[in-house]
Amino acid sequence: MSVRGFPKKSPQTVDQALRYCSEALQRSDVFFGHGADSAWDESVQLVLSVAELPLDSGEEVLSRVLSNKAVTQMQSLLHRRIEEHLPLPYLLGRAWFAGLEFRCDQRAIIPRSPIAELIQRKFMPWYNGPGPSRILDLCCGGGCIGLAAAHYFPNTKVDLLDIDTDALELARENVIHCGLTERVTVCQSDLFEALGEVKYDIILSNPPYVDAADLTNMPAEYYHEPELALGSGPDGLTLTRRILSSAQSFLRDTGLLVVEVGNSGAVLEEVYPRVPFTWLEFEHGGEGVFAITARELQDYSTSWLE
Repeated sequence: MSVRGFPKKSPQTVDQALRYCSEALQRSDVFFGHGADSAWDESVQLVLSVAELPLDSGEEVLSRVLSNKAVTQMQSLLHRRIEEHLPLPYLLGRAWFAGLEFRCDQRAIIPRSPIAELIQRKFMPWYNGPGPSRILDLCCGGGCIGLAAAHYFPNTKVDLLDIDTDALELARENVIHCGLTERVTVCQSDLFEALGEVKYDIILSNPPYVDAADLTNMPAEYYHEPELALGSGPDGLTLTRRILSSAQSFLRDTGLLVVEVGNSGAVLEEVYPRVPFTWLEFEHGGEGVFAITARELQDYSTSWLE
């Protein structure tokens, strides 16, 4: 199988396969934004995956000869990536987040939040409380954010909450896949409604935040993801408003709330002009993530009611 007639000669080695995929992707109209930023990076994920090689493999694998099965699988996946605009993690059935591998399919959005970097930095310097004993991943989708937190904080219990039953099924599979069943709980909830009186040291949330205009003008790849996990009202902030108005009740006094709102951040500042949101900067890219302490949530409590 050739992809749109290019190139006709099938690759034989890892090096040839990387060039084959990269050139085909560059000549296509695919959009990169689901874990890879370029044709080359996506080609590395695709080729090394079908070759069953680690993603951090070095140049020593370039001369390795691919099996006929691997070449056929690579061409089939590449064809679907280009013709159907399916994001690569859905095609592979797995995604990488915070240095960890997770199961990934169309029951939940593909993990790509810059919150991964914050978790790996142990929330420094933004969290100033005692060693966290309990963390909440709110709007967890497939559970990658919360499970990464559980991995990097081995003495912490983590709760994964989402309203979407399909996403929660995937989250449960990932809990088992990560070997974290003893410390991670999965619960269906409309934001905080099912929680009762529990308190957290850290609440992490990557809620739906795409506004109505962007929801109708996204690259084709995003339409393969659950719409429920993307759109959040006319300005993209319907759920974020609810989170801000309720989160303080579920945080310890030294607690921290971290929320990703993407390009809806500018609107958020217009909606709450008196609130000094702390916008986080990331070494490896990403924006639109703010941190706010439990004390700040209390100090600006009247703003959440406006």
